[in-house]
Amino acid sequence: MEITAAISRGPASGFRLERVHLDDPAPREVVVRMVAVGVCHTDLAAKALLYGDLPVVLGHEGAGVVESVGRDVTNVAPGDHVIVSFHSCGRCPECRSGHRAYCRDFVALNTSGHRDDGRLSMSTAEGPILGSFFGQSSFATHVLASEDNVVAVDSDVDLTVAAPFGCGFQTGAGVVANVLRPQHDSKLVVYGAGGVGMAAIMAARALGVTVIVAVDLSENRRSVARDIGATHTVDGGGETAVDEIREATGGGATHALDTTSVPAVVSGAVAGLAPRGTLVIVGSGAAAFSLVGNDLIAEGKTIRGSIEGDSEPQEFIPRLVEWHRAGEFPVERLIKKYPFAEINAAAEDARSGAVIKPVLVF
Repeated sequence: MEITAAISRGPASGFRLERVHLDDPAPREVVVRMVAVGVCHTDLAAKALLYGDLPVVLGHEGAGVVESVGRDVTNVAPGDHVIVSFHSCGRCPECRSGHRAYCRDFVALNTSGHRDDGRLSMSTAEGPILGSFFGQSSFATHVLASEDNVVAVDSDVDLTVAAPFGCGFQTGAGVVANVLRPQHDSKLVVYGAGGVGMAAIMAARALGVTVIVAVDLSENRRSVARDIGATHTVDGGGETAVDEIREATGGGATHALDTTSVPAVVSGAVAGLAPRGTLVIVGSGAAAFSLVGNDLIAEGKTIRGSIEGDSEPQEFIPRLVEWHRAGEFPVERLIKKYPFAEINAAAEDARSGAVIKPVLVF
């Protein structure tokens, strides 16, 4: 079928809307007409670093309506409203044990630009282009996804608000709910109040955590964090930031999340942990971290990474939807909507931090 997609043809160029041919669905694939898609820093990083000058369609926080399905698809049907998340094989030990974010084929399935069988899904008059980004490439009017990464939701769910549930919001909330699992009396510190960090704060509030500290350089973001559930905020650029965190948490964080991947922030986050505290890192960056081993050993601290908040999308995305219905996950406070044609403005606002979560609407 013929669709319109925003193609990246190099790290220095903007996205360009072009006519694209999208293949028909294979037996276990699904064609989804996009209603909305979030713009994530992962999209911008992939554009700049992963694909070079190769033409590619990015986008991985899509939501829309199923238009057609392959002959073996049983979990969704045409007309169903869906949120599209990351792709996984479903066969490896990690997938079978409920840890699809650690699928052994995660990189190939989500960033190779090819479908499961190695074929490309899209082409233009000039030739084939890379797609299948996170099993979707949702900077397009239609996507070719797989049955495992489309999650059906009720038709009354506002897809222009729920689209980022497929990745960014799932990651932040998932780290709290699935990895850290704080108790009522836990002390959580979130470093970086972007979309992922804000989702973590909202999830902690939904779980009843009584001390939630947001650390960010922006006063505006710290203000938003307070509005959505943070009990304390700290200017991450201040000389007394670690002392303020220790004061707010009564001696140190029992749980912490870093979304920045800035070495100095990570080091400060480790220093701000209480004995036996845990820090989860979700940001990605080229810089190496320098950590003090004696501090980790003597105080029993834990540092670990997380992909997609260790979430099983078919189970966790419906949980986010229910939190939102109950008013406990007010993500609309973070979102600014843009027409699809304004993708370059949305990308720049995401890159500069002017907007916490841009969402393109079709």
